[in-house]
Amino acid sequence: MKAEQGNGPELGRTAWFNPLASGLSPLGRAGRIILWAFFLYVISAPIIMWYEYDRAFPPFFNPVPAQSQAAESQKVSLPGEVFSDTMITLSRGMLKAWLPNDVIYPSVLLDNPQNFQMGQLEIIRYSTRVLRDKLSRQRTTDKIDPQADRAFTDFSNNPHLWIFPAAEAKFGDGVQALQAYRKGLATGASHFYPRADNLIELLEQYTSLLGGVDTRLANAPRDVGRRLSEETAGDSTQQGEQMLQVAVPWTQIDDNFYFARGVAYAMFEMMLAVRWEFRDVLQIKRSGELMDSIVQDLRLADFEPMVVLNGSRDSIFANHSLKLMATLENVRQKMINLQQMLER
Repeated sequence: MKAEQGNGPELGRTAWFNPLASGLSPLGRAGRIILWAFFLYVISAPIIMWYEYDRAFPPFFNPVPAQSQAAESQKVSLPGEVFSDTMITLSRGMLKAWLPNDVIYPSVLLDNPQNFQMGQLEIIRYSTRVLRDKLSRQRTTDKIDPQADRAFTDFSNNPHLWIFPAAEAKFGDGVQALQAYRKGLATGASHFYPRADNLIELLEQYTSLLGGVDTRLANAPRDVGRRLSEETAGDSTQQGEQMLQVAVPWTQIDDNFYFARGVAYAMFEMMLAVRWEFRDVLQIKRSGELMDSIVQDLRLADFEPMVVLNGSRDSIFANHSLKLMATLENVRQKMINLQQMLER
C-alpha cells in the first residue's frame, strides 16, 4: 500500500501530457489532443516553410526540344507548339505550390516566393493576351480562338482567392485551355502566326511590363522620397511641374525585388520560346544576335541575396533593387531596339 501511495503523486505529475490517461473527462482529453496537435504543428512549421519555399522557385528549363535543336532546318515542330508548351510548363511549375492565396501559418509568412510567383503570373497573363489577340489570328477580323480566350480569362482571375473559386482551380483551368490550344495546333483547329508584326506586339507588351517593374525598383533607395512627374510632359493643359511621393516602405523593398525576379525568370523562358518560334523572322531581319543578347541579360537577373539590402547610393552596402533594375532596364532598351529593327 505504501508503494502504491508513493507512486500515486508521481503518476499524477507525469500523466498531465498524456491525452489517453485514465480518469480524464472528454473535454480534458480533447483539450490535450488539441495542445499536442498545436505543438507538433509549431515544431514542423520550419520544415513546411523550407519545403514550400523550395517548391515556389522552379528550376530553369530549356523550352526548345532537343530534337528541334538538332534538326532546326527540318522544322519538326509546328508553329506555336514551343510557345504554348513553355506557357504550360511555367504554369504547372507555378501551381505546384501556389502561395499568394494562403491564409494560414506558416506559408502565409513566405512573402518573397509569393511575390516571385506573382511576377511569373504577370508574364503568363501578358503572353496569353497577345496569344488571344494577335498570335492566334491572321487578321484582326478573324474569330478569336476560344481556347486562347478561355486561357486568358482563367489566368485573369484574382490570384489571392483561396475559395469560391480557388485561384489554383481557375489557373488549372487555364492550363487545360492551353493544352487544348496546343492540341488544336496539330489538328488545324487552332493557329499560330509567327509574323514580324505579331512579334512587335509581344515585345511591346513585355516592354511595358518591364517599364513598370523598373519604376518600382528605382524608387527603392531611401534617399529618394519624391520624384518629378513625367506624366505632364508635352501636355499643354498642364502648367508647372508636379512632384510625386515615391517613397517605398521598407517592408515592400524585398516584395518588389522578388516580383521583378519572377518577371525576369518567366520572361527568360518565354524569350527562349520566342527566339525559336520567330527564328525565320529574326534571320530575315538580321536581329538574331540582339535577341540572344536579350536572353543572356535576362539570365543575369537571376540572383538571390541572403538579405535584400537597400543601401544609399554612396553607402558601402549594396542596393540590390538598383542592381536588378539596371539589368532589366538594359533588357527593356534592347527590346525597344529589336522592335525598331523589325519595323524596318
